[in-house]
Amino acid sequence: MRIDFAAELWLFLASRDRGRQLRLVHDGTSSLGHVIESLGVPLPEIGRLVANGREVEPAYRPGHGDTVWVPSIQRPQGLPFTPPRFVLDVHLGTLSRRLRLVGIDTAYRNDLDDDALIAQANLERRVLLTQDRGLLRRRKLWLGAYVRGALPDEQFGDVLDRFAPPLAPWSRCTACNGSLSPVGKDEVEPFLQPGTRRCYDVFTRCRACGHVYWRGAHYRRLEAIVAAATQTDSRTSRHSDGS
Repeated sequence: MRIDFAAELWLFLASRDRGRQLRLVHDGTSSLGHVIESLGVPLPEIGRLVANGREVEPAYRPGHGDTVWVPSIQRPQGLPFTPPRFVLDVHLGTLSRRLRLVGIDTAYRNDLDDDALIAQANLERRVLLTQDRGLLRRRKLWLGAYVRGALPDEQFGDVLDRFAPPLAPWSRCTACNGSLSPVGKDEVEPFLQPGTRRCYDVFTRCRACGHVYWRGAHYRRLEAIVAAATQTDSRTSRHSDGS
């Protein structure tokens, strides 16, 4: 069996297998999906498989003379629900705050193990975002995605590019994912430091946890993150429309 992987999937392969057609001795019983995963590529990262010029499912059992093409998942990725909503593993805390900053429904806790993450993703119909390939191979998980990039900026851009979620900046609490609503200064004044009370007049508050927000010292940095995300969203929308 000969098998080719799209360049976007090479990061999952052993270095010796990247950039070349692989020739494998097939045992005659393993499914194509099993073969692909045995080479290190999680099935949630692949697109429509093609064997001998026709589309096949991961359950397809290849023959010795088969030629297989393994594409990457199409971007933006269609989902069985809109808008996209996510749950992130414990290593993606900074990414979770950035997604919430632009209004994306993002569940995150730093104390959940793999089984709890899978249970939450399945129950709430969220896409599980992770950099743990083993987690993506768990059969119980209904839908997951590998987050590319080592830095938060790279990870953030990857998720926006892959799922093209609609953005609503400044509408969610970055601490708990709750919805924000405007609040009068008189309502939150007892909770403010003297300097904040003196310098700021516009506030929002989380309906879930009560956290109060204002345009403080970090606003310019956060505004730059939102601006970059909005530009990415605009480019993705034009691409999706074919323009």
